[in-house]
Amino acid sequence: MTIARQLSIGGKDVPARTGRTTDVISPHTGVVFATVAAADASDVTAAVDAAAATFDDWSSLGPSARRAIFTKAAELLDSSTERAAQLMAGETGATFGWAVFNVTLAADIFREAAAAVTAPRGEVLTAQQEGVLGLAVREPVGVVAAFAPWNAPTILGARAIAAPLAAGNTLVLKASESAPLSSGLFLADLLHEAGLPPGVLGVITNDPVDAPQIAETLIADERVRAVNFTGSTAVGRIIGTLAAQHLKPAVLELGGKNSVIVLDDADIDYAVAAAVFAVCANSGQICMSAERLLVHESIAAEFTTKFATALAALPTGIPEDRATVVGPLVSTAAAARIAALVTDAVTKGAKVLAGGGDPNGAWYPPTLLTDVPPDAELYHAESFGPVCALTTFATDEEAITKANDTGNGLSAGLITENTTHGLRVARRLRTGIVHINDQSVADEPQAPFGGFRNSGYGRFGGRWGIEAFCNTRWVTIATEQAHFPG
Repeated sequence: MTIARQLSIGGKDVPARTGRTTDVISPHTGVVFATVAAADASDVTAAVDAAAATFDDWSSLGPSARRAIFTKAAELLDSSTERAAQLMAGETGATFGWAVFNVTLAADIFREAAAAVTAPRGEVLTAQQEGVLGLAVREPVGVVAAFAPWNAPTILGARAIAAPLAAGNTLVLKASESAPLSSGLFLADLLHEAGLPPGVLGVITNDPVDAPQIAETLIADERVRAVNFTGSTAVGRIIGTLAAQHLKPAVLELGGKNSVIVLDDADIDYAVAAAVFAVCANSGQICMSAERLLVHESIAAEFTTKFATALAALPTGIPEDRATVVGPLVSTAAAARIAALVTDAVTKGAKVLAGGGDPNGAWYPPTLLTDVPPDAELYHAESFGPVCALTTFATDEEAITKANDTGNGLSAGLITENTTHGLRVARRLRTGIVHINDQSVADEPQAPFGGFRNSGYGRFGGRWGIEAFCNTRWVTIATEQAHFPG
């Protein structure tokens, strides 16, 4: 049965003012999974109207009351795993295991937001003048424009919402066109059930063709004071440009071309297991997925054999089968794009050691390539699929050079039994995140999360996420009268 949903504005479900709707097609069945309202610019303005009207009340609401809302939302999310799995499978083809991970982390994001409500938010400064107390006070900015992607919809929808709201802002969320339910409306339902006042959070859904107009209208509205975007580097450039044109700060978490480096002292079986997870979790559709495996030449032969065997053994199937590890990609077009990247690389000299070939609808097999040349598009482009290129190295210097040979800089993993050695290499990688004796995919709500270079700027998580959506003011209190010249 097709799910039908409206926009969420002012705490109510309302149709688009034009009456238009748009369909969400299930990637693995090819049939309509949901029909949602297709907003236009006037709906965006209505959502900002509601958010702006409730800002004063929300920002002044007592911290205990705000904290209770996020705590309750986390509890509701914990008990909604089956519902989240159904939505994510229908919208994006996500496996049950990936849905469980999404729910668990999203609930923790709400708990971190609850804790942040009552965390210290400011500093006492050393003043130059005697008898003056200096303060740095962080205050909410107003309405925040947020954009949620489809690939980890419940996690990244929660991350788009939680910190700005915890800081005292109100928010309008543009949900992903591919996952409007699990990235937006589902979370809004839970927050409203938990007691979030009407108007504090609005959710806009739209037809893909209208996305540029929706984004421009939302960011250009003078009442919107900050922008929160997670998505591809290509779209992030557009969002960042719009925000800059209107002099609005933005947090941009964008794509990656991430490496897992396997040093010569690594436990090979552990390294294989870690790399398989980094490449194939959510069918490689994670911004932190490993697309490059850099393996020391002394262990490369054994690693390659075991890794290729492990890829071939991964259970592939439909999302509804809970044994499935590698499910469909988000669309048949995504699978076709990945196949084209592999074909281009092979045409230019790359070798396929596992997988490859043509897609099967929305499925593409876990694939291992080697000898991918720099002129192949796959060498630099983010595949966003279960595809990786293996390269060997002889020295740390060579590994560091190869890992940094990308315009991106999001995450990296280093597999080693010698943490001192690992730290020495890790400090020279130009990424926002690095994990020593672990792979590249990890997320914790209290940690600073974000990228470098083409992978974006700004940080989510912990106090960094709160500060990103606050205005820091310098306030002084003179405890005695000053003496002025003249």
